[in-house]
Amino acid sequence: MWKADRVDDKGKMDKKEAAEKALREGRSHFEFRPETRRFLLANAVNIAIGIALVIIAWWVVAEAMIAVRGAFFPTPPETFSALWEALGGAKINGATIYFHTRSSLVRWGLGYALALVIGTIAGMAFGTMGRAYDIGMVPVYIVQMIPGMAWVPIAMLIFGLGESATVFIILMTALPPIVINTAGGIRQAPPIYSRVALMSGKDHFSLFAKVLIPAAALPIIDGMRIGLANGWRVLIAAEMVLGTMVGLGATIEDSRYSLDFVSAFVCIIVICLIGLTIEKLLFSGLEGVVRNRLGLEEEG
Repeated sequence: MWKADRVDDKGKMDKKEAAEKALREGRSHFEFRPETRRFLLANAVNIAIGIALVIIAWWVVAEAMIAVRGAFFPTPPETFSALWEALGGAKINGATIYFHTRSSLVRWGLGYALALVIGTIAGMAFGTMGRAYDIGMVPVYIVQMIPGMAWVPIAMLIFGLGESATVFIILMTALPPIVINTAGGIRQAPPIYSRVALMSGKDHFSLFAKVLIPAAALPIIDGMRIGLANGWRVLIAAEMVLGTMVGLGATIEDSRYSLDFVSAFVCIIVICLIGLTIEKLLFSGLEGVVRNRLGLEEEG
């Protein structure tokens, strides 16, 4: 046991000495490199099991509602059959599922992109300037406390009904977690990294790009992930309230009046698939790459 402890201590010391040497030579210990790992394949079994559990629970609830209440509750076979027809070009709420999905993605993409740019810049500024952090984070926390749908009357007063109001609501809902996590991650970066980088001749841009942002990468990714989820959820709700004629949320809202609940479930499946795809292909993969670069997990 004592020998094993010595080996572990030696390994830790070697990593620490390598990091200090890289910083003394002006190289960032956290530089990103091309990554070729395939995270989707590694998570395929877990994803399949998770989806199967959801479908089983859905099927049980549907059959129970049909048996107990005599209600028409769409079952998985009915819904997936309708989804297959929709993917083949059948129209839902006057348009194809592709048109509805594209319309929702455009609204969400614009609002989230604005939140990402503004939130990252503000977070970096607050993370490096103590006084700005103390003052600027107060309104950020206030905005974070406002529920997404509470922005609807404000958006209507400023923009009226339509696309701009929806984009505004997505922006205001996705922005706070991005700012908070970016600022917090940068403030948690060890000060020695900044001092050594500046002493080695790096300018402030290189300090951000090669030291602070990589060191704060995991909190930043978490903020992006939370902001994306917040924006996606409020998009669907905003489409249901603000009177947009097309979109996944608008189609779900229309199903209340047309009693076409199967189409509503089709849209819910599309919403879930988009969210799962973004999470597993983008954020989980990006997080795995960053953790590897930071030495937090072994190469697979």
